Amino acid sequence: MSNSKLEVLTPDNCQMIFIDQQPQMAFGVQSIDRQVLKNNVVGLAKAASVFNIPTIITTVETQSFSGNTFPELLDVFPGKDILERTSMNSWDDQKVRDALKANGKKKVVVSGLWTEVCNNTFALCAMLEGDYEIYMVADASGGTSKEAHDFAMQRMIQAGVIPVTWQQVLLEWQRDWAHKETYNAVMDIVREHSGAYGMGVDYAYTMVHGAQSRQKSEHNTLAPVPAR
Repeated sequence: MSNSKLEVLTPDNCQMIFIDQQPQMAFGVQSIDRQVLKNNVVGLAKAASVFNIPTIITTVETQSFSGNTFPELLDVFPGKDILERTSMNSWDDQKVRDALKANGKKKVVVSGLWTEVCNNTFALCAMLEGDYEIYMVADASGGTSKEAHDFAMQRMIQAGVIPVTWQQVLLEWQRDWAHKETYNAVMDIVREHSGAYGMGVDYAYTMVHGAQSRQKSEHNTLAPVPAR
């Protein structure tokens, strides 16, 4: 008997949804450092763009409460429509359901705020009513407390949601370093967004392989001069 949840994520078998990545929602996040959260969200968005993953961006009460979607996220997808809602549950909006259906992929990678509300309700309803498989990106989502995030993740996992992290998704999409058509773009994302891993890549490129440092400006290194 086949189990589709054992299939790895590929650029051809999934779609992506960003839910309520908006400043007022981020203000309430306490489960993860908010700058780290934004870094991870933007890194994930860049990955989705590199691999041409069908992507949805949806927002809630932009003008009255939540504010505009992170500009760094929007800039990854120029011209993309933003699906505005009133409901905390994205599944309650017909535009979102139609977009998911139009993308034609049953595996849905989710990054959103807050984990315990907007992510949780969407995941449960999309699985129950839409027969979707949900891959919840834990470190590109956030809750109003560590407990809120953790217990929401546990609840969703018990219901069948698959927990993932943003870098895991990136590398699962890449899968093989022989895929040269995406190799350089993936390395650019890693160097910009993957912390110590990215620093290590920079070091290897420059100190081991002799590549030029990637800063855009010119700098002169002045030789040491012992103090007299």
